[in-house]
Amino acid sequence: MDISILQKLEDYFWEIPQTYNKNMRVPARVLALKPLLDAVVSDRSLDQLVNVASLPGIVEASLVMPDAHEGYGFPIGGVAATAYPHGVISPGGIGYDINCGVRLMVSDLNYEEEEPLMEQLSQELYEQIPSGVGKGGMLKLSAKKMDEVLTRGAEWAIENGMGVPEDLEHMESHGKLDAADPAYVSDHAKQRGRDQLGTIGAGNHFVEVDVVSEIFHPEAARAFGLEKGKLVILVHTGSRGLGHQVATDYIRLMMQAMPQYGYIPPDRELACVPFNSPEGQQYFKAMCAAANFAWCNRQVISWEVRKAWKNVFGSRGGTPRLLYDIAHNIAKLETYQINGEQQQLIVHRKGATRAFGKDFAELPLEFRHIGQPVLIPGSMGTESYVLVGTRKSEELSFGSSCHGAGRSMSRRAAKRQVNAPALQKKLKEKGIHITAGSFKGIAEEAPIAYKDVNLVVDTVHQAGIALRVAKLQPKAVIKG
Repeated sequence: MDISILQKLEDYFWEIPQTYNKNMRVPARVLALKPLLDAVVSDRSLDQLVNVASLPGIVEASLVMPDAHEGYGFPIGGVAATAYPHGVISPGGIGYDINCGVRLMVSDLNYEEEEPLMEQLSQELYEQIPSGVGKGGMLKLSAKKMDEVLTRGAEWAIENGMGVPEDLEHMESHGKLDAADPAYVSDHAKQRGRDQLGTIGAGNHFVEVDVVSEIFHPEAARAFGLEKGKLVILVHTGSRGLGHQVATDYIRLMMQAMPQYGYIPPDRELACVPFNSPEGQQYFKAMCAAANFAWCNRQVISWEVRKAWKNVFGSRGGTPRLLYDIAHNIAKLETYQINGEQQQLIVHRKGATRAFGKDFAELPLEFRHIGQPVLIPGSMGTESYVLVGTRKSEELSFGSSCHGAGRSMSRRAAKRQVNAPALQKKLKEKGIHITAGSFKGIAEEAPIAYKDVNLVVDTVHQAGIALRVAKLQPKAVIKG
């Protein structure tokens, strides 16, 4: 798409008017500072965003965050809200890795004192946390236990000794969506997930030990328990093969069902049905179940992280505490003010994270006066950020922010351009220890394959939808 199509609303906000395409029901809007726009128009992201604006029941605008890149149906970084209950739900607006998300754990250890142990910690984390394509973990779920996980989410892990009750208070939706129904998850999907709890998989998923290198917002940092120089742990993964199969099953079902609802999308990848249709309800219940599996997965990984921590640091290391866990591939029922009236909406976030402001009742008490933690990973060689959500996000972006740096190069291109052993050596010289199952994984996730996370975070900070709290620098990274 030609960049001249974009009309500037603010330095960080651009719009493709509804008149651009006859199928559009609402405008399409882009959150990005100007230096990021060339990357946004370099693939099909904006064409996909225009297509999303054609969805039946869509409200106000389709949106894309500054980390945008081309995805399946929806651009990654996409946000769209449809009117409840007749608006559509689209698996393309959630993605194949349902409830891929990020959590941040905080320790009391100082990096400067523990720097000599970073390589050992990297190896120990790699030993404790299975990673790689299709890699299974130590847990093998029976059919009964699988249904319990799909119904109860992170609660299941904690009740089985893999965490503490306080962890649940520090998760989006407390680690469980009540609408989940395992009856709508296929046996094939359940079988794919049977041994994958406690595993990170491959691709851009990781476990990473960082040091808090800079504080921007002292009040929020105090509320979050972040201190300069302390070690923290980021975990990024989702629902693994189970979630992928749920998406596959229901995209196929929706493609078959769509004609009876009289909608032919401009792109077959935008398969969708009315939320209140039988197919829409089946998918939503299955999606919620897969989301619960993902929260349970990240909880089990946290237990593995805590084991590795104890093995390396002993009792002086303490137990890393969970700061927060957020989803960035999910659809949820939320209420917003639309044209002066409170309206319930089906909010799709695909590669976008919730960024609610202060006084949100679901937040832990210690966060309610300041807002929700927002976690923005960079890449394995660059900084990551902790932000805090604001009430403005609820006005501007359906309570949403970016979810990471966003790819600027395909995995195939990265593999062609990156010498993985040389990159691993270079990062080690910078004090970043990478442990991975293959050089292929290192090459695909090289820092040059991603946008500048600083510009991405600058965009949402200037827009006022999430404010910078702290910068994190990587020190030990585990990849599949």
